[in-house]
Amino acid sequence: MYSEKVMDHFQHPRNVGEIENASGVGTVGNAKCGDIMRMYLDIDENGVIKEAKFKTFGCGAAVATSSMATELVKGKTIQEALEVTNKAVMEALDGLPPVKVHCSLLAEEAIHAALWDYAQKNGIEIEGLKKPKSDIHEGEEEESEEY
Repeated sequence: MYSEKVMDHFQHPRNVGEIENASGVGTVGNAKCGDIMRMYLDIDENGVIKEAKFKTFGCGAAVATSSMATELVKGKTIQEALEVTNKAVMEALDGLPPVKVHCSLLAEEAIHAALWDYAQKNGIEIEGLKKPKSDIHEGEEEESEEY
């Protein structure tokens, strides 16, 4: 069963949409279940995330984790946003069923992918940020699946 918070963020997602001329855009997916998540960040000159939006194609848990992830990074510095883990997203939603934990991993990776894009666009290195995977199962199997 889903928590009330998961249901609320699924039925009334926050921050849906795109940011035109976003500072960073990250797209990640899960070839196994077909979820695709795109996160947009607007980062000011002080490295603070002013706005975060998302577009997700996926199940209710994917929508809910995307929504919560944008709420968790807004107003945070780049370094603080980097510390938003899938565990933090799940806790903020009062948990997810074990079969849906991968959705929170997608949310964490989408944040990292958007921050990576921002760093690339600005020619900077963000301490602790590694090049994101486009598929959260990348490296797990011999052949990569396209989505």
